[in-house]
Amino acid sequence: MSTTNGMIGKSVKRVEDKRFITGKGRYTDDIVLPLQTHASFVRSPYAHANISGIDLEVAKTMPGVIAIYTGADVAAINGVPCGWQVNFKNGDTMKEPKHPLLADGKVRHVGDPIVVVIAETAALAKDAAQMVMVDYEELPVVINAAEAVKTGAPLVHEDVPNNICYDWALGNPIAEVDQAMEEAAHITTLEFVNQRLVANPIEPRSYNAFYDEANEKYTLYTSTQSPHLIRLLLSTFVLGIPEHKLRIVGPDVGGGFGSKGDHYAEEAVLTWASKNINRPVKWTAERSESFISDVHGRDHVTKAEMGFDAEGKILALRVKTYANLGAYLGTFGPAVPTYLYGTLMQGLYTTPKINVDVTGVFTNTTTVDAYRGAGRPEATYLLERLMDLAALEMGKDPAALRMKNFVPPFDGVNQPGYQTQVALLYDSGNYQGVLEKGLKMLGYEDFRRKQLESAQNGTLLGVGFSTYIEACGLAPSALAGALGARAGLYEMGQVRVQPTGKVSVYTGSHAHGQGHETTFAQIVASKLGIPIADIEIVHGDSDSMAFGMGTYGSRSLAVGGTAIVKSIEKIIEKGKKIAAHRLEANADDLEFDQGKFTVKGTDKSISFGDVALTAYVPHIYPADLEPGLDFTSFYDPANFTYPFGCHIAVVEVEKDTGKVALQRFIAVDDVGNIINPMIVEGQIHGGVAQGIGQALFEGAEYDSNGQLTNATYMDYCMPRADDFPMFETANQITPCPHNPLGVKGAGEAGTIGSTPAVVNAVINALWSGGHQVKDIRMPLTSERVWRAMQAPVNE
Repeated sequence: MSTTNGMIGKSVKRVEDKRFITGKGRYTDDIVLPLQTHASFVRSPYAHANISGIDLEVAKTMPGVIAIYTGADVAAINGVPCGWQVNFKNGDTMKEPKHPLLADGKVRHVGDPIVVVIAETAALAKDAAQMVMVDYEELPVVINAAEAVKTGAPLVHEDVPNNICYDWALGNPIAEVDQAMEEAAHITTLEFVNQRLVANPIEPRSYNAFYDEANEKYTLYTSTQSPHLIRLLLSTFVLGIPEHKLRIVGPDVGGGFGSKGDHYAEEAVLTWASKNINRPVKWTAERSESFISDVHGRDHVTKAEMGFDAEGKILALRVKTYANLGAYLGTFGPAVPTYLYGTLMQGLYTTPKINVDVTGVFTNTTTVDAYRGAGRPEATYLLERLMDLAALEMGKDPAALRMKNFVPPFDGVNQPGYQTQVALLYDSGNYQGVLEKGLKMLGYEDFRRKQLESAQNGTLLGVGFSTYIEACGLAPSALAGALGARAGLYEMGQVRVQPTGKVSVYTGSHAHGQGHETTFAQIVASKLGIPIADIEIVHGDSDSMAFGMGTYGSRSLAVGGTAIVKSIEKIIEKGKKIAAHRLEANADDLEFDQGKFTVKGTDKSISFGDVALTAYVPHIYPADLEPGLDFTSFYDPANFTYPFGCHIAVVEVEKDTGKVALQRFIAVDDVGNIINPMIVEGQIHGGVAQGIGQALFEGAEYDSNGQLTNATYMDYCMPRADDFPMFETANQITPCPHNPLGVKGAGEAGTIGSTPAVVNAVINALWSGGHQVKDIRMPLTSERVWRAMQAPVNE
């Protein structure tokens, strides 16, 4: 490929796709090591029970069995750590019960691992695991967060009163919000459930660990989003081994959606066991295991109230949420329903008084942590459902109501950032612009006429709006630390120029579908004026690069990309000194463009490749300059980035059956500057599909015994291609003012904006037919929609 400086902003085809579409990707389960063994876990079939006995005798005699371990064998090892601390409102530290590697004495959710069996093959390990006999004494179960805090509810952990991990609040004092509510001309109230979701990446979790006795070093191949973070947690906080004695390799990873951002007990068990048996140990989850052992997402029970004056201006917002954390704390679990949720309660609006109160609750369910969007979709759903419902209740146009309450445009440079009532300082935004573009794409006035005609003909047609904002990249490390993060949130980028002018880039960001190998290469190609073919992007191996924080929170370009840019700038600065010496000029008189160092105002120049060769063959070289052309930079963001947008859904609801047909979906997103439009559009499409999935199809359902009743693909419904219309997408660009690329992040936007747009459209359709329904629990199945229409008013 010959293009150079024009690479940013072009839809370059993904270079990594060649190996993926030809079946040459290398995933953890593809890795087979010498003397490979395989593990199978015995998991609890009960949500809550004492373990009264474990009989291993028959299992030990099964063919191919190498070792069997129980909770007693690993009881002295630290449990799985949590990476974020959230305190009670009174300042007390959150309750953080031990998360054992293998359950010892008690199980707390269906799928809790109890025994690991290691054998010569996966089939033999599974056969032997089925012969492990565990005696259980069943205990009472609690699965609902709002019910779990009530007096007399079963305790998940004996040392956690009322199952409360923490209570937390943010915003204005509640007395001020209460007073503003009393002055409101209208209050819209919504009590709802943001249901639990299962991430379901295409590649299940997979780990392969081995111990090198000669070098006393462990290696773990793992399907993770954050190799260095896993190394830190596993070495220092679990196994107690030096970091340099543990290598973490994240090869190709088939999706994550947040669920592979956590550190899991299985990673630690296999790593520990590999030394015990002195052979590699591999485990790959079966899909049924993934449903009950991968971290889940969402699961909030909420009451939200929004007060308006007589003209429709928002006066106050009051929120109470019970957030289900599951049986144990995830790596980021405490932060998701607090600092990634409560801090977004301003939305795009000028709401002057906000108070959000969250109680984090343990239940006898699988751990809940980040799922694509992680807190931001939950906040957006709350706000945007309230806005559309308020418009219906007050007889106002939902688009006009939003326009009335939007924060005015600001670029963060000529106009200062917008300080919210919930801690965040928005960087830049033009919220009116995305809504106006969305309305134009919809043909809003024509749609409303068509809707009136349809209602007269007995067809329920509805439109739903969602204008969202999210906080991406995560916060500066100092701020994150103050908010309870137990790690920094910077990123690393190393740019190593080879003697031939080829470039190797090492990044702490880790790809699991985002297209980093293309997008990062476009940045380097544009900045250095070299072909993409001359650039390799290396990631995923903790031994190959300095410490990095991985990929989550739409941070890769804004944080990881900026770290790379900082190193490129150092390369160019040193290159000018080398070039100046070769050209017998002053370095300050040189400019670098299109892959050449040129003396300003002359035709004297030297190519980037020649400078690279000179750096490694320094025969003609500045005396005070070190040889080589290789720089590493760390970038700690100055602020979150704040993508925003407008999503609009059009639906038709069958009156006789309640079936919802999604007719149109419009997404106008402002993710700042765009490096690769094709990749961004793909990210938006994927996110929108998942968001619509939550609205209409998906939801993890537990029965009263704590059994996940839809833990297979036969029962857990995910959307298919023919459930969607062709998505209509557009962009607006408001650059981020505090990173050199001006990017904001696009990976989660579709998931955040889409869900409330679809639900609002269905509610709007029902109101058009005279059914004043306030809420329908997601997913909006045909039965649920039909039942909602049978009552004149949804209480």
